[in-house]
Amino acid sequence: MEYIQVITTVATKEDAERIARSLLDAHLAACVQIIGPVTSIYWWQGAVERADEYQCQIKARADHFSQVEEAITRIHPYDMPEVVAMPIPTCNAAYASWLRQELHD
Repeated sequence: MEYIQVITTVATKEDAERIARSLLDAHLAACVQIIGPVTSIYWWQGAVERADEYQCQIKARADHFSQVEEAITRIHPYDMPEVVAMPIPTCNAAYASWLRQELHD
């Protein structure tokens, strides 16, 4: 089974925790780490913007990405949320076993 780390950002810690809880309750994530605040500097509607945000790092199954994306998008407060995924090519055996246990069908 392949695993991914999905990343999204939100404006408040409360929004980050709401997304985390929703994904955990649906068993779409084994773990969500909330980091922040982080500073984001980005283009938006023709201007460079700056915002303090909270980043969610979500451990999930690769074959469940579309479900994770849909769940995030459904409750995310932004008009166009960042939802990106990176493969987890390898990890220690105990962590991989725990992921399998928590993210079973």
